[in-house]
Amino acid sequence: MKRPDHPPTADRPSALRRIAGNVSGMGLVLGALFMAASLTPSLIPRGQGVQGVLAGVCFASGYGVAVLGRWIWVTLELPLIGGRTGRGLLLAFATAAALIVGLFLARATDWQNSIRAPMGMALAPPGLPLMIGAIALAVAAVLLAGGKLIALLVRRLIRRIAWLVPRRAAHLLGLIIGGILLWSLANGVLFSGFIRMADTSARTLDAVIPPDILPPADPLLPGSPASLVAWEDLGREGRSYVATTPTAQAIAAVTGGSTMQPLRAYVGLNAADTAEDRAALAVAELDRIGGFDRSVLVVAMPTGTGWLDPAAMTTLEYLHRGDVATVAIQYSYLQSWISLLVEPEYSAEAGRALFSAVRRHWLTLPEADRPELYLYGLSLGAYSSQQSLRLSEMIDQPFAGALWVGPPFVSPLWQTLTRERDPASPEWLPRMERGQTVRFTNGRQGLSVGDPWGGIRIVYLQYASDPIVFFNTGSVWRRPDWMSAPRGPDVSPDLHWYPIVSFLQLALDMALALHVPMGHGHLYAHEDHIAPWMAVTQPQGWDVAGLERLRAHLLALQSGGD
Repeated sequence: MKRPDHPPTADRPSALRRIAGNVSGMGLVLGALFMAASLTPSLIPRGQGVQGVLAGVCFASGYGVAVLGRWIWVTLELPLIGGRTGRGLLLAFATAAALIVGLFLARATDWQNSIRAPMGMALAPPGLPLMIGAIALAVAAVLLAGGKLIALLVRRLIRRIAWLVPRRAAHLLGLIIGGILLWSLANGVLFSGFIRMADTSARTLDAVIPPDILPPADPLLPGSPASLVAWEDLGREGRSYVATTPTAQAIAAVTGGSTMQPLRAYVGLNAADTAEDRAALAVAELDRIGGFDRSVLVVAMPTGTGWLDPAAMTTLEYLHRGDVATVAIQYSYLQSWISLLVEPEYSAEAGRALFSAVRRHWLTLPEADRPELYLYGLSLGAYSSQQSLRLSEMIDQPFAGALWVGPPFVSPLWQTLTRERDPASPEWLPRMERGQTVRFTNGRQGLSVGDPWGGIRIVYLQYASDPIVFFNTGSVWRRPDWMSAPRGPDVSPDLHWYPIVSFLQLALDMALALHVPMGHGHLYAHEDHIAPWMAVTQPQGWDVAGLERLRAHLLALQSGGD
């Protein structure tokens, strides 16, 4: 008798049973735990869309870790506890996962508000958990489907390799080759494509000149007819920086007394082919406008896009009543966090080239006639400015000081000083043993401790909520020290460390570090630069009333007023 083409319906597993048979119960529980941890606060508040994506990614990550762990266990032929997961046990796992997610989603609003409240932000909407859950479900489903496809391809690869090598070795080789292929896809295709797209967009944006921003006529400004640098070669951020130079009259209206127009020398990325050539051009432009005749000379390194923070530059220029010259060069089009990932050496090379060129010319001047020489940098600019120094230059004919704001976590000098701090001080506000050369501040604390200043004065301005400063690759497997008590004033008391998840949270925080109110995250307020600049450059002639007047003016500038 001919056998039927298919077994009876009763003997065939249903589609639902086939799907359930491929679901990992432990994966559901571990994914739920990862997702639950992702709902807890980190340094930067997250909206429902961003939080939903993060929660979905974390669920998929936890599920993947469980599946990968089981796969490795089976490959090593270790005994399985309990054999295959039955439907009843799978239902129990699924129920436990749902309860975990539900309990943590119910607290998501309170957790986000624990970050928003210290930052003065509007509280999260009451419907936040539902939106997060819906977005997370969709994201996790897409990622798990992709993971299933990758697992299928790896299994087929293993079956082919098994013809040539023993089964256990085939599993190991299959995992290794699959991992390499996946990394190549993520890094060589997706990441590289993102970088190319970001670079093209940034390059195009950098070249745009709005019709309402015209080349300056003042010969003291770069881009003017008398300048050595063409208006088009300043770059978008350079043109904005030059165009917003405060006048002597504007400074006098706030400070009173005799004032000067500050001098700002700037060279864009397109002005010359190499960092050394741009640095030489910047020094020539600085010399042309008389920058070496001012009392204060600042070698300033911009962020990745070429942006120089007016909160720092304008504050310094007002404190010294305009008797300031600043010189800077552009080294990238990309935002700092992207430049930090793909081209940190460019910023370090540019910082070294500029400081060396300025210092060489500065040393040719009679010692009595030299301006006080300072360094400044924000974000990736702080990294490149620190990297520009050499020990011999701090001993022989030293510079006067530096202000480094929001230094990235990869900064070697910052890392060393933070490790060598007084153990009684927190990592987010280190205190050096004597504080004669280096002090840390959040704009309000830290500058009045220690012995009197020595000959060189260096200040780090950093907020406890700045993930660019406090991201740590080691947070994958250990708790960062800055999470210990006492916490920073704008850090949630509900922030806790979780393996893998905290790393993902902080990585996302870096991309969101500017999406906060001024004075938090990576967005440094005008008024918080007053005390650091006063400590570093020690301007004269300021009393309490004058500083209050300046602070009020800077707050008006910060809010978009005149």
